[in-house]
Amino acid sequence: MLPSDHFVRMYNELFKLLEQRGREELVRYWLEISSLQEVLMQKYLSMEGFEGLFAYWDHIRVEENCDMDLEVTPEYFEFRMNRCPSLAKNLDNDAGLSLNYCEHCAGWINPVLRKHGFYPVYDLISPTEARCVMRVFLDKKQAQEYARSAVNLWDPYEDLKD
Repeated sequence: MLPSDHFVRMYNELFKLLEQRGREELVRYWLEISSLQEVLMQKYLSMEGFEGLFAYWDHIRVEENCDMDLEVTPEYFEFRMNRCPSLAKNLDNDAGLSLNYCEHCAGWINPVLRKHGFYPVYDLISPTEARCVMRVFLDKKQAQEYARSAVNLWDPYEDLKD
């Protein structure tokens, strides 16, 4: 098993390699990982409403020692990463940062959430700051409205600003 210091840097290097081959290669890779992500999330996706999303990311918060806040409201689930440990490790990486590193989260999870009736909105804020916000809605119109306020909206599959 690879320690986290190694696998986040391995992903960073893989993303840089795929970027060199073209953006479509990077997105294709994320879609492949997305199918595996769905298997990992299945028990959480079978829970009602946003409670499963809360349970999944609460598990991630503990497992990956993340400084994040989670909130469930009647309208949305919010994941607020205050300091991403993965990006922080890559920012302290003498090999250089893939400026698309943060995009892998949305690239892996958005297809899964959409398949299960959710509308995620990712605000990456900056590819060089170890923080982001994701809000997940059940109503597409609410997601589109929130997307208009995003600083750095990112979604490789469907532009919610339309």
